[in-house]
Amino acid sequence: MFSPALSISSIVRAQDSTFTGQSPALTYRSLPTFLAHSLPTTSAFQAPLDISAGFLQYGYKKTDEVRLQEELSWAETSFGTDHSETLSILQKLGRAILQQGRYKSAEEVARRLVEGRQTMGDKDVNTLDALEFLGEVLSYQGFYGKAEKLQQRVLKLRKGILWEEHPSTLTSMAHLALTYNNQGRWKEAEELQVQVLETQKRVLGDEHPDTLISMDNLAVTYKNQGRWKEAEELQVQVLETEKRVLGDEHPDTLISMGNLAVTYSDQGRWKEAEELEVQVLETRKRVLGDEHPHTLISMGNLAATYSDQGRWKEAEELQVQALETRKRVLGYEHPGTLTSMGNLASTYSDQGRWKEAEELEAQVLETKKRVLGDEIS
Repeated sequence: MFSPALSISSIVRAQDSTFTGQSPALTYRSLPTFLAHSLPTTSAFQAPLDISAGFLQYGYKKTDEVRLQEELSWAETSFGTDHSETLSILQKLGRAILQQGRYKSAEEVARRLVEGRQTMGDKDVNTLDALEFLGEVLSYQGFYGKAEKLQQRVLKLRKGILWEEHPSTLTSMAHLALTYNNQGRWKEAEELQVQVLETQKRVLGDEHPDTLISMDNLAVTYKNQGRWKEAEELQVQVLETEKRVLGDEHPDTLISMGNLAVTYSDQGRWKEAEELEVQVLETRKRVLGDEHPHTLISMGNLAATYSDQGRWKEAEELQVQALETRKRVLGYEHPGTLTSMGNLASTYSDQGRWKEAEELEAQVLETKKRVLGDEIS
């Protein structure tokens, strides 16, 4: 919720990594991945700056990427390509690229980062942070099997050299839970999420942003199992707290609002869902811009709600706009582009436009086979 998550916040927010038909896209949110030289001690659990730090994760734009590229070039010249300062900048650059939804480019940065860090060995905390980031990027691209193996390895190593309640260990558990969720392994995801949430409540408190992220992700897992009452209770609690603590326009608040809307939609409560989705979309357009990945997710969710009500023309207009933007900004093979394509196909099918639907569905399947190979879901 960077989802995806998120999310998860980084966010995560793997919010649109698979085609889900006409269903709105949920946003899972990743707990922040700690950058090099900033691995917190236990006292960092109480750091009041965590709120602002989480917010800044969403602020990455092209200008940030350009600045980080310049800093990276300077560091490479001054210190060398494998120096710790160079690699720290490289990880920030990778995060900035990931937040733009450019997963392939983020993976290239992540692999270079892992290669540079591994000279310190697998038990070095900076190496584990790099591996964590690579696993996150792989999950966003839909390579869940590869992400799971990497995340399980990182979690085992963190437990061995840190402890179960360390923030980095909790981050690893949360990321693995998201990968389980993306594979439809709800029970395994739930077990990890409950463990993370109980620890955060005890150590961080009920209103800490990380606690709220974990609570919302658990709610999404409940929702995916059809446990709507439990999901809604958690989501309403999270949303009310985030509005009070973070404000109505904070990215975390908007993610929670969007996820609650999905829970309403799944219960056929379309008016309630639509009201929230319109509010989220309008805010994201104003704050993030029309082409931001989270804005496009909101556009797709509102379109799905329109479609559920038989308002196909309105749904189609939003879906075509989202698809064209994603093709231009993210490329034809991006998971978000394929999601938009699949949802537009579903709207065509609902209107009896079988040929148009079939052409898009075939294109989605062919692309996923080529990109994901054995990991196609």
